[in-house]
Amino acid sequence: MNRRLAAVFSALLLVVAGCAAPVADPDAAGAGATAGDGTADTAADWSWPDDPPTDRLGWEDGYWYNESIAVDQSDGLDDSEMEAFVARTMARVEVVRELEFEESVPVEVVSRAEYRNESDESTDPVHGDWNDQVWEALLLVGEDRTIDEVFDELYGGVVLGYYDPSEGRIVVVSDDDRPTIDRRTLAHELVHAAQDQQFGLDGSPSTQDAQLAHGGLVEGDARYVDGLYEARCEADWDCVPQPSSSGAGGGSVDYPVFLVIYTPYSEGPTFVSDLRDRGGWAAVDAAYADRPTSTEQVLHPNRYPDERPVAVTVEDRSSAAWTRYDTDPVADAVGEASIFATFWKHRAVDRAGLQQDPGAYSPYNYTAEPSDGWAGDAVVPYRPASDETSEANPHERGYVWRTVWDTEADAEQFERAYVNDTLRLSLNASVAGEDTYRVDDGPFADAYRVTRDGDTVTVVNAPTVAQLDEIHERS
Repeated sequence: MNRRLAAVFSALLLVVAGCAAPVADPDAAGAGATAGDGTADTAADWSWPDDPPTDRLGWEDGYWYNESIAVDQSDGLDDSEMEAFVARTMARVEVVRELEFEESVPVEVVSRAEYRNESDESTDPVHGDWNDQVWEALLLVGEDRTIDEVFDELYGGVVLGYYDPSEGRIVVVSDDDRPTIDRRTLAHELVHAAQDQQFGLDGSPSTQDAQLAHGGLVEGDARYVDGLYEARCEADWDCVPQPSSSGAGGGSVDYPVFLVIYTPYSEGPTFVSDLRDRGGWAAVDAAYADRPTSTEQVLHPNRYPDERPVAVTVEDRSSAAWTRYDTDPVADAVGEASIFATFWKHRAVDRAGLQQDPGAYSPYNYTAEPSDGWAGDAVVPYRPASDETSEANPHERGYVWRTVWDTEADAEQFERAYVNDTLRLSLNASVAGEDTYRVDDGPFADAYRVTRDGDTVTVVNAPTVAQLDEIHERS
């Protein structure tokens, strides 16, 4: 399980980078919303002068979704302005999403320094070392860095706010006691609060791919709705003007790693739109009881829910000199989206394709022939049996990465892109034996053995060619 990635989605962050353009709301013009009592109401029915006798869609904490509020963000938000802004946004989220809040959502402000301190929790050294090998297997983060260092650089300066399911609150990151809030950010995080109250957002899947897939539903729902919300502001709602500055500083972005963790934000809205086209908001609601299990399903909505990943195992054929990590699970699964990011980084796919023919609500296109056809995978990291992980040497590590594909042709295509375009062209690997290659320089300097058996490709990695069989002996 990728704990740092799980923490990202458990905090349900909204970051500055890559916001999709506002989208048209098919219900914006004269459409009805479903009231809390199950009846349908048109927009005209909502404009009552008094509070309703019972809670209902479009009314929260004393505010109707369509009433005016006195909020001026030019000098920041005071407590009363914050209360009105949050309550009316909750009412509007209810109208757009057709989902009722069960209780008020507190909003708290923390400084960027406080946020950094809260995020800078020590990582279990065993798990951290194990996880570094997973990202190294993807050829995304080499032996000169750790994935936690990359995440710290990426998230430290760009987070605007987040919803914390453990405390049921929204946290706004700002260095001002009277902060400003982007209205779309507020709507996004309030969607997460509604999701949590109605469906529950605690817990996380055990693999990187499944975490990204669950995020595709949760973040996709919130991104889709915040786009519909913004479209209403531009078309027919009187909305609080956007602040002049987000207050977030630009972080250092490792773009291929960013592509991996941005998958739910980019591809999720189109996935959720597809669900809504199938059966309205009821189909989206139902998906929380049967969440997507792979990024393949998020990238290709027509494969949800039937096409689930196959279980992939890697038999332990290591010598006594090497051992697996004491982690649960012992193997990770990285999935189609992460494999796409690998090939994008190493130019094994046309980089321009990333922004060509994206989904209706997505800024990027994560599909490419060498990563399409994925059926399942497992990455099993190894370390020397005599090594103390707390003093880990990243150059003395290895892994076995097994991928299974829908067809032999898909497996062949992956193998060619991995060996010819990635190892040999991008990393300047030389042939070092049968199915064996050696990268002599750089953060991925190691030995690699790549074999294919029908629809299955197995990559074995070790510091030296001689150690390949020590980590995973040829069958």
